[in-house]
Amino acid sequence: MEYLPNIIFAFVLVAGIGYFTRNVNRLRRNIKLGKDVDVSDNTGQRWRNMAKIALGQTKMVVRPIAGILHVIVYVGFIVINIEVLEIIIDGLLGTHRIFGSLGVLYDVLIASFEVLALLVIISVSAFWVRRNIIRLKRFIKPEMKGWPKQDGNMILYIELVLMILFLTMNAADYQLQQLDAAHYTKAGAFPISQIIAPLFEGLSISSLIVVERIAWWLHIVGILFFLNYLYYSKHLHILLAFPNTYYGKVKPKGQFKNLDAVTEEVKLMLDPSADPFAAPAEDAAEPEKFGASDVTDLNWVQLLNAYTCTECGRCTDECPANQTGKKLSPRKIMMDTRDRLEEVGKNLEANKGKFVEDNNQLLDNYITREELWACTTCNACVQACPVSIDPLSIIMDMRQYLVMEQSAAPTDLNNMMGNVENNGAPWPFNQMDRLNWANED
Repeated sequence: MEYLPNIIFAFVLVAGIGYFTRNVNRLRRNIKLGKDVDVSDNTGQRWRNMAKIALGQTKMVVRPIAGILHVIVYVGFIVINIEVLEIIIDGLLGTHRIFGSLGVLYDVLIASFEVLALLVIISVSAFWVRRNIIRLKRFIKPEMKGWPKQDGNMILYIELVLMILFLTMNAADYQLQQLDAAHYTKAGAFPISQIIAPLFEGLSISSLIVVERIAWWLHIVGILFFLNYLYYSKHLHILLAFPNTYYGKVKPKGQFKNLDAVTEEVKLMLDPSADPFAAPAEDAAEPEKFGASDVTDLNWVQLLNAYTCTECGRCTDECPANQTGKKLSPRKIMMDTRDRLEEVGKNLEANKGKFVEDNNQLLDNYITREELWACTTCNACVQACPVSIDPLSIIMDMRQYLVMEQSAAPTDLNNMMGNVENNGAPWPFNQMDRLNWANED
């Protein structure tokens, strides 16, 4: 029975990490459903972007209040979880505060963890107030009803509970150390938890041990639960922000990609030695689909973008189309892409890796044409995103499909393209009449 807690802990740890690994593999499979794209260029710039944007949080602090609060939670969550390493070792070996032998360094670490835990509690509470009491406009958009709203609050509750459990565990531990309880070596400095320690005065050593152990177990199980909850939550960006900023667009924002198939056709037309009447080679591959109507038509970086979306709404907040009452919300574009990708992934799982036609697609079933044509292609959403997500690339690919595969552009746009083709300009005037205006009185 002496080793039973260690065995139970090992089982919980393996189960938690195993389920997390399963979800990571599912995530990788879904992202790899996208088309291949070469992002091996500008390696130095990509590393700098990742360090500056993902690690340095430079785009978060553009909005100071939310940015500073987020940095506190980000730093606190990462630094405090260094302590998880000690918890894991203690849980497996049956030790207690195994790093306590570090002396003053250990005291500084634990004290830092506690101060950060308090700051995280304050920041998370502020986020909850902004989301549920002040009700900032970007948090009450139509796409934020139902699960997205519940998920945002759920994350705040989990983080709050984890920090309270951490301080409760330390407060009970501090009391046990003062009482010279067996196995509770005096180690660590507790500037915050010793303030709440008087709540446990009068409890016997056995009762304090029960409080400390319950808080300890709930804290580590809570962390494992949070780790596995990430896959189902917008907070997956905690893991994906780093690769997403690395693979983010490094070319000028206004530069759009050219379709290789169209480029080759233009080159062929401009080649004086080419035979315009030549039939395609027998082994020539079928022409690729122009643009995108479903998630599998997008590239894997765009699908990574969808999973990385934080649902913060900065993109929608900056979108001029959304500000003027149009239906378009760049955040919804990313959320819809992720939801459809999840649907495709579940289809594959249910059919042993083979996709069975479900009469659904991203276009029309998730994203409407009205949303796509409302976009002004101004790149405000791309500039605003704190983790380098590019909603515009998905919008443009889907527009491309509508124009080149379905000839379903709006009437005004079709007229303009017809004029360019026939008159060499967007206006409905013959080229010979262009200078007529010069002779007008």
